[in-house]
Amino acid sequence: MPSRGRICRTAIGVAAALCAATIAVAADEAVTFDSARYLVGDLQQRLARERGETVQGPPAEKIMGYLSRPPGDGPFPAIVHLHGCGGLTAQRRKSDAEQFTRWGYVTLMVDSFATRGINDNCLGERILSRDADAIGALIYLSKLPFVDRQRIAVVGYSQGGMTVLAIASDQPVDIFAVPRGLKFKAAVAYYPSCSAAADKLAIPTLVLIGELDDWSLAASCDRLMRRFDASGAPIKVTVFPEAFHSFDSAAIKGTVRYFGHWLRYDKDAATRAAAEMHDFLAAQLGQ
Repeated sequence: MPSRGRICRTAIGVAAALCAATIAVAADEAVTFDSARYLVGDLQQRLARERGETVQGPPAEKIMGYLSRPPGDGPFPAIVHLHGCGGLTAQRRKSDAEQFTRWGYVTLMVDSFATRGINDNCLGERILSRDADAIGALIYLSKLPFVDRQRIAVVGYSQGGMTVLAIASDQPVDIFAVPRGLKFKAAVAYYPSCSAAADKLAIPTLVLIGELDDWSLAASCDRLMRRFDASGAPIKVTVFPEAFHSFDSAAIKGTVRYFGHWLRYDKDAATRAAAEMHDFLAAQLGQ
């Protein structure tokens, strides 16, 4: 019987991609980066000048992340990955890194809780500094020589998906210090509350949500679509029949109760959602 090494050397198509993904996950690298700095408003700057003072925004926070990349020199398109309110689990970190790397993306999995000493954030309001974490991850990736800075997307899950929608929304003013011309090319939100999105978007967005989700209600996405301003970037919402919250998490066995909400893995919905995300990212990032 041929060895696994020989199989990896000779296989083509899917087998070759799986071998590459295994190599990339094994090379998973823990990194730290700065969250994006908030801009100081014009009024604050003017008042400071009148007082002869210099005003700076709040200092950046140090954030932990995990970087995976396909074999080769690149430059590759990239994904900023945002976890849900329960934090970045080992299962999610491994499976998602493997998936995105297999598709040819550099992946930076942002852990917004580790350096802040947070176990979970499922009972409180969404942490607004997660927006700064995502933008900081974008800036960090844009400086890597093997990343194509013009082809970076953001993908988030549950509370991370709400952060995605907030970032994708058209903003009346810039609130973060971002290099000129740098922005996310596409956004994907798994089972978010669509109330986090503005009526008008600045980034093409895909929302994937379950019909029976009792945490992030599909009805909130219906309301978004009714008020949506089509003059902005496009949005697509796909609702999976009979699917619950966290329908793509294979670590869930059976139907479980979590912080008062029902979760259940749905292999069919997970497969179809992954395929839709794959095609959406490929179209938006030219992959």
